[in-house]
Amino acid sequence: MKTLSSRNRNLQGTVRLDGSKSISNRALIALALTSDVPATARLTRLSSSKDTTTLQRLLSEPPADNHYDAGDAGTTFRFLTAFLALQPGIKTLTGSERMKERPVGPLVKALNTLGAQIVCLEKEGFPPLQIGPFSGSGTSEISVQADISSQFISPLLLIAPYLPSGLILKPEGKLVSEPYVEMTLHMMRYFGADAVRTPEAIMIPPGKYQPRALVTEADWSAASYWYAMAVFAENVNLKLEGLFRESWQGDAVLADMMTQFGISTTYEDDGIRLRKNGRPPRPFFEQDFSRCPDLAQTLAVVCAGTGTQGLFSGLETLHIKETDRITALKTELAKVGVSFMKMPARMNKQGITYYMLEGKAHLENKPRFTTYGDHRMAMSFATLAMLAPVEIENPEVVNKSYPGFWEDMEQMGI
Repeated sequence: MKTLSSRNRNLQGTVRLDGSKSISNRALIALALTSDVPATARLTRLSSSKDTTTLQRLLSEPPADNHYDAGDAGTTFRFLTAFLALQPGIKTLTGSERMKERPVGPLVKALNTLGAQIVCLEKEGFPPLQIGPFSGSGTSEISVQADISSQFISPLLLIAPYLPSGLILKPEGKLVSEPYVEMTLHMMRYFGADAVRTPEAIMIPPGKYQPRALVTEADWSAASYWYAMAVFAENVNLKLEGLFRESWQGDAVLADMMTQFGISTTYEDDGIRLRKNGRPPRPFFEQDFSRCPDLAQTLAVVCAGTGTQGLFSGLETLHIKETDRITALKTELAKVGVSFMKMPARMNKQGITYYMLEGKAHLENKPRFTTYGDHRMAMSFATLAMLAPVEIENPEVVNKSYPGFWEDMEQMGI
């Protein structure tokens, strides 16, 4: 457990944010497919997150027994599933107990249709997997369920240039977390693959990636915790290095979103600067998080800390993350007198599910927050330390995406 408190509620200085985990992992897969292992040396400022270091290790040093363990890294597991489907031999791919509860059925079905040989070893549609050599006898046109996770589509796109006939992928249903699919296509084009997107399909002709240098942009998801602390601080002049106006990350919408809570963003040559804009937080906040689900927990805590009534939608993917994030938010916010409730069906519209957040956090008694093995629960609730002392259980979970988070907080006076 960590006990956190702010010395003076000032937030001034510079934080060098880690590289984006999402960009890093896509680049690692693309360069691994070139079969040029030293090509990964072309990647600068890779994420130091556990997810990325695990993927990098498994790609550069394949286990002698062909038994791959992705731990609790969902992106790593799904990317490896597609990558290993193209490799010779029989492999097994497993993960943590929580990973065994996270679905991979749509991805496995799609890969088998393309010519892979993948079997679920325990529960159908879930890890662990046995992955055989690619048969090459499948079709090149598939439909994929798109309303559960973009992580079923991105792995297929990344390997598409190396399929015998390329790939025509037709998403079924509403595409959730669409910016992550766009990020994948940006990455593919950056490394020399062709990718055409129409309203009905994504088409990738056969080809190959060309190794080239890439400087990884910093992680906008990680920046969200500093924005939250800026909202709660009294004086702010904070520089976050490595973030830019032109970004591949959907979470870059954060800069506009946080103007509603009194924070301005100035873009500089090597990062951004946060300051107070002189306006108090608005009393009501509404946001569809379907394009930026990793920001939902942070904004829920910001609303709780400021007493802002929040109306949240687009949270469908939160149930299958590191924990059921909706249940976790409801439980932890209730500890400080804030409700986070699903709206009755009669109050929803056009098939959209809404969640209402109401109340202002009562922090007088040093609340202790459970993290459920979820890095974003830990970092989101840690930002409340700018207002009053809080306790965070199992703080090591931040290693999954932001290993230096606690050190950076301490450097900034927490």
